[in-house]
Amino acid sequence: MPPPLLLSVKDALVRFSEKPVFENLSFNIHQGSRIALVGKNGAGKSTLMNIITGSQELDDGERWEEIGTTIGYLQQDITPKEGQSVFDYIFSEIKDEEKELHAYKVDIVAEALHLDVTAQMTRLSGGQLRRAGLARALVEEPDILLLDEPTNHLDLEAIEWLEGYLNAYRGTLLCISHDRTFLANITTQVFWLDRGALKVSPRGFKYFDEWSTMLLEQEERELKNRKTLVTQEVEWASRGVKARRKRNMRRLELMKEMRDKLKADESAYRRATQKIEIKAPKDIETSSKIVAEFYNCCKAFEEDGKTITILDKFNLRIQRGDRIGILGKNGSGKSTLLKLLIGELQPDQGRVKVRKELEFSYFDQKRSDLNPTDTLKKTLCPGGGDYIDVMGKQRHVCGYLKDFMFDPSRAQDKVSQLSGGQKNRLMLAKILANPKTCLILDEPTNDLDMETLDMLEEILCQYKGTLIVVSHDRDFLDQTVSKILAFEGNGKIESCIGGYSDYLEKKNTKCHPVGEAKPNTNKRDPKKDGSKAADITPPVPEKKPQKLSYKLERELGQLPEKIKKVEADIAQYNDQLSDGDFYARDPAAFHDMTKALAEAESKLERYETRWLELEEMRG
Repeated sequence: MPPPLLLSVKDALVRFSEKPVFENLSFNIHQGSRIALVGKNGAGKSTLMNIITGSQELDDGERWEEIGTTIGYLQQDITPKEGQSVFDYIFSEIKDEEKELHAYKVDIVAEALHLDVTAQMTRLSGGQLRRAGLARALVEEPDILLLDEPTNHLDLEAIEWLEGYLNAYRGTLLCISHDRTFLANITTQVFWLDRGALKVSPRGFKYFDEWSTMLLEQEERELKNRKTLVTQEVEWASRGVKARRKRNMRRLELMKEMRDKLKADESAYRRATQKIEIKAPKDIETSSKIVAEFYNCCKAFEEDGKTITILDKFNLRIQRGDRIGILGKNGSGKSTLLKLLIGELQPDQGRVKVRKELEFSYFDQKRSDLNPTDTLKKTLCPGGGDYIDVMGKQRHVCGYLKDFMFDPSRAQDKVSQLSGGQKNRLMLAKILANPKTCLILDEPTNDLDMETLDMLEEILCQYKGTLIVVSHDRDFLDQTVSKILAFEGNGKIESCIGGYSDYLEKKNTKCHPVGEAKPNTNKRDPKKDGSKAADITPPVPEKKPQKLSYKLERELGQLPEKIKKVEADIAQYNDQLSDGDFYARDPAAFHDMTKALAEAESKLERYETRWLELEEMRG
């Protein structure tokens, strides 16, 4: 029996201009659902959120909501009120009689999100305002919780806490996020907005790439079949319509309609599967491999009468071609390190040596390089004209804007009219037109949709210069960097080779602190060893083999047969799901099959884990 239905929308029409945003939109939200809402920027995700809350009126169709259902919504933009504290803001949507019940949660949530509940809302930064909005949404505990980019401006510790909190949340969840790892960890269903249509997957975001690729491949096959049919009809028409009979005239009209619709659908399909292809420049060859060096750098700030240490005798050598990811808590000093590198700040002690001919391209998370009154065209061509130099080649500004998913007709729009994600795309377009030999990106993934994120990852993977990225997006760091600097606070910085997954693997071991001499256990000269000395890990005590009980021995003997059977079931399910016409022929059976496949894969994982456990116990 399916869970109780909380909200339903049927055949909805929403129109802001001649072309509707949604037409014949239908979906259901059940109690306990955990939904990832995905789609390109401008696909209508925020509009769909507003339909759910009821703030967006339907031009046609029906919206039904279970009586008494409460809906909470974390929006991207929060307007603070004068004289309102963080504590008052969090409680502003909670009824007076319920405030005592929720009071204890405020301290828990505020502490996890690094919020001072006594602070005035008007004095908070943009990131702090977002965290206050998230705290209010979580404390309310509505029946349906809507989250729009909840991980923006959160550090990794807070993101991991939020994952645990949401996984324990009893209500229904619908979340928009560019953070793939976050969505994969908290969702069991996907709503995909694609060209005005809503497609629903009964599995979580972890399986989204596989599912969406299958649907697009199926659509491509259907378009080819239709193209063959239209070609046959065109050939018939080219031979002439005998006697101009009414039946033949009608067939001719149908052929023209089929051809026009096919052209429109093919064009829409190309736009949906379009990938931005921009070649990254080669690194400028120089005689020196060293880009920059930090020598015994110290940096501290005074805040509320307290001294906050950012760097403490910090040493670091950055070489040409290094790909460094920087992560850590908010306020731990990540942006300060970047400002020291580009010369905006000076260390209190020590010195920063940067190669004289080194040029920086800097993506600032505050977007300070964007003038709100400038047009998109002027932002890319500040000297005037219609052409922009892109890696040595002249490109028309409208064509270049199209590469970054902007409608060329918006070239004269002002920057102030853009959304947060569109501003980030414009900043990337400006920087990536001619990135310098050192590319610095400070939180570049905030407000980006996944298509733009994929494009950015692809460009950075081709980039041959020195790359420094500040980000809390775990998947993005895994895809783009080969070294991690983790700011732990109080001037302590840990260094690990690899991406975020490698850092996480070593987190519970003793990592070598950057800028701190390692104990010389083998009495060798550290100058000869260089800066890449291996970490010393204490030896793991050898486990002695033990004899299994009769019951465990029998269980171990049965597991290979169980594993073999489940693998056969999985192969059968995959074989049936590979049928391109399966979904169109029987959507209900298709969903049942995908659920059965997910259960079989989960069962196989349990069997294999148990088999490894028993084998390890045996010796």
